[in-house]
Amino acid sequence: MFQYAAGRALSLRLNRELTLDVSAFDNYSLHQGFELSRVFAMSQDFASDQDLRSVLGWQRSALLRSVLARRPLAALKSQRFVTEPHFHYWADFDKLDDNVYLSGYWQSEKYFNSVLSQIREDFSFRLQLKGENMALADRLRETQAISLHVRRGDYASNPQNTSTHGLCSLDYYSAAIARIACYIEKPEFFIFSDDIDWVKANLLLNYPHHFVANNQGSASHIDMRLMSLCRHHVIANSSFSWWGAWLNSSADKLVIAPRQWFTGSADVSDLFPNNWVLL
Repeated sequence: MFQYAAGRALSLRLNRELTLDVSAFDNYSLHQGFELSRVFAMSQDFASDQDLRSVLGWQRSALLRSVLARRPLAALKSQRFVTEPHFHYWADFDKLDDNVYLSGYWQSEKYFNSVLSQIREDFSFRLQLKGENMALADRLRETQAISLHVRRGDYASNPQNTSTHGLCSLDYYSAAIARIACYIEKPEFFIFSDDIDWVKANLLLNYPHHFVANNQGSASHIDMRLMSLCRHHVIANSSFSWWGAWLNSSADKLVIAPRQWFTGSADVSDLFPNNWVLL
């Protein structure tokens, strides 16, 4: 979603077509693979091999791109092959011309803050809610609903991911819950997680709360939609709940995010909108 939003903003500034190279998802088994066209009501064009050839020439091969993306080889890279130089916002992004191939995560609202309304329109959900989710959505609209997301899954089960991302501590959630309760009258928490049993066993909540556990597998994206319908948010160090909070367009929302997004020292200062609270 970050990659699409950055590319979309650039295409709108230049009045050029945006095409998506999704070839990396051909053998991608994590989560549900590429889902933007299934989940959201945006229109999309996909890059063909000829499109890649016209922009990158001999550098169009995925293997070559992965090699040339390394900093020591940057001098060999075509100027049209634009790699994200670091995790925080790169100001030269706004100087890019057309006919470029973007490679990176681009995880900052600053890449698309000139077209926020268009990005929210692009990320409008395609299908109507049904059954239990429809009833839950009504409940979210009627209460001081606060989404609380606990990301575990591969963050907890994969040692490499654990060492990179880490896990938000129970102390973080306790502090976030206490902060929310200071500002929001009659808070009601709706807990989302890819390991809801662990959350039930470990997270202490002394406020009205509900565990949302009915959306799994190919329906997992519905949790993001339900998060976006909440009034306020406690997010994990996860782009899934980042977007769940961001898609709530209310100017009055309170979003609490973990200051420690990675276990290392990456500069994440541009990851969060200015009015989000970091704990």
